[in-house]
Amino acid sequence: MKKVEAIIKPFKLEDVREALSEVGITGMTATEVKGFGRQKGHTELYRGAEYVVDFLPKVKLELVVASEQVQACIDAITNAARTGKIGDGKIFVSPVEQVIRIRTGEENEAAI
Repeated sequence: MKKVEAIIKPFKLEDVREALSEVGITGMTATEVKGFGRQKGHTELYRGAEYVVDFLPKVKLELVVASEQVQACIDAITNAARTGKIGDGKIFVSPVEQVIRIRTGEENEAAI
């Protein structure tokens, strides 16, 4: 099992959700986050004063999938989230040792 974390632009969330659904991935957690990378932020004007917005709004998706679903998951996220502009985001994949469904006690792949 693997945990896939993706940081994407907020307006791409629905496209990514649909793309993941098409490849058979039905569960995920989405969190509104702020951050920056090479995009660095931007300057805004507020009541006549200019200030720098360092942290940009993003959405963080977290999914735990079977190891054989990882590449399909990555492909779906990449294709749906890509705009070709800076700030499209990143995907991180890490191993998951154990999953337990609290309601039933199912473990590992049966629990995802």
